[in-house]
Amino acid sequence: MKKIGLALLAVVVLASCEKKETVADANVHITGDVKGLSQGKLYLQKIEDTVAVLIDSIIISGDSRFESHIKLDSPEILYLSLDRGQTNSIDNSLPFFAEPGNIKIETTLKHFFADAKITGSKNHDLWMEYKEIGNRFNDENLILMEKRLKNELKPNQTVTDSIETAYQKLLKRKYRYTAHFAATHGDAVVAPYLALSEIADINMSYLDTIQKSLKPDVAKSKYGKIFTKYVKDRKAAEKK
Repeated sequence: MKKIGLALLAVVVLASCEKKETVADANVHITGDVKGLSQGKLYLQKIEDTVAVLIDSIIISGDSRFESHIKLDSPEILYLSLDRGQTNSIDNSLPFFAEPGNIKIETTLKHFFADAKITGSKNHDLWMEYKEIGNRFNDENLILMEKRLKNELKPNQTVTDSIETAYQKLLKRKYRYTAHFAATHGDAVVAPYLALSEIADINMSYLDTIQKSLKPDVAKSKYGKIFTKYVKDRKAAEKK
């Protein structure tokens, strides 16, 4: 099984225009605190047609707390990015699952991503719940990668076959876990998002099960519509 890279997750270029919602238009209220940040700028972005679009920018001057009001048609992944100025740090981007309502983001300047605590989003909570188990699969994969590298120094076909068998079993476990998680959370937009981002090339029967589990409002969401189209297009392609 080969993981499909999805355009909806690819940050290709930052759009130059900035669109800021007024408080009256907004249905998402984001508040937060970047402890240790006294001067700087925060950017709030989302992905539209493979492009990272800037939807808000926040200047930090003296007070590490920040606030943003935006409008979303349905829950989706947003990115809070920190402009550190002249630095080589890669810990500058914080993805989170935003949804209408009040969302709170607390983190630190030193560990912008690692220290982040996000509350107020059901979809984000579910995403983190999924990742907690998903990280275990990643850890097991790293162990297999280390074994593969060691085996390449002194190739042994029996060891090679053993590693490949273990990898395929691990991949199947991850795919089945993801499919089950998505199918049992059809009332949340995280379900079609995970189906698209993690297991898009899984057996069609699993995708059908996930699609049937989606509640009407989830199916009409941004990721729900993309998922529905993807399933339709893949079925058409497999018939050829």
